[in-house]
Amino acid sequence: MPSQVTLRGMAPARSRLIDAESPGFCHCISRCVRRAWQCGVDPYNETSYEHRRDWVEQHLLEVAEIHAVGLHAYAVMSNHVHVVLRIDPDAAAIRTDPDVAARWVCLEPVAPAVGTGARNSCG
Repeated sequence: MPSQVTLRGMAPARSRLIDAESPGFCHCISRCVRRAWQCGVDPYNETSYEHRRDWVEQHLLEVAEIHAVGLHAYAVMSNHVHVVLRIDPDAAAIRTDPDVAARWVCLEPVAPAVGTGARNSCG
């Protein structure tokens, strides 16, 4: 595992924190910024964003299914998300380039040419 590097004012690159060639677990946190509320009731404007919680959960499960990581635990909080991921380099190594491309298109669909009626299939 690469040694941890501390840089003033900047987060270290993921490649310096996580060795993608070695299996292991990572605890990751993603926070909202500028008092943004991800889910729950925002105490500043009293707006409920609770409907987003299920969307975030479903998206986490979908992303884990598509990519070569195991989602072992998660917690969707009001202004941040915790995930515990297992890196599996062996699962990633057996995937072909077309398979990887097809998985990316499932998450980020390419707009079909106008009038072709083409659609992405992620089944």
